[in-house]
Amino acid sequence: MRLTLHTDYALRVLLYLGLNQERRVSIHEIAERYGISENHLVKIVHRLGQGGFVTTTRGRGGGLVLARSPAEIGLGDLVRFTEEDMALVACFQTGQSCLLTGACRLQTLLGDALGAFMAVLDGQTLADLLKPPDWSALAARLHPPAPE
Repeated sequence: MRLTLHTDYALRVLLYLGLNQERRVSIHEIAERYGISENHLVKIVHRLGQGGFVTTTRGRGGGLVLARSPAEIGLGDLVRFTEEDMALVACFQTGQSCLLTGACRLQTLLGDALGAFMAVLDGQTLADLLKPPDWSALAARLHPPAPE
């Protein structure tokens, strides 16, 4: 499964806002930092506002802030909100019929896989993504002990 750029950019916006909770942030600033089209980001931020993920204020002194605390923003909720089509294969789509329906185990297998994917995301929040990395674990992977 591959998430759309819309979801990727929505996650980036929320991460940026989560790392800058002490102030309002402009769309221009986020677009510049990530190298993303500002026009594209406007659409994503508008949608995030509709979903209650961000609060936007126009005008002088305006900008974006998280609408809820990072601990209240579930990653599974965000992905379901931003992804228009969660169908892994054509037979998942409404109105699609398949000659193998009822005899094929692939649809059940892929449905279970999608469910597991979403269950992992449902167990995480934006706050989990904002935790500092464990640099000691990274250092151990980058510099394994010398063989004896």
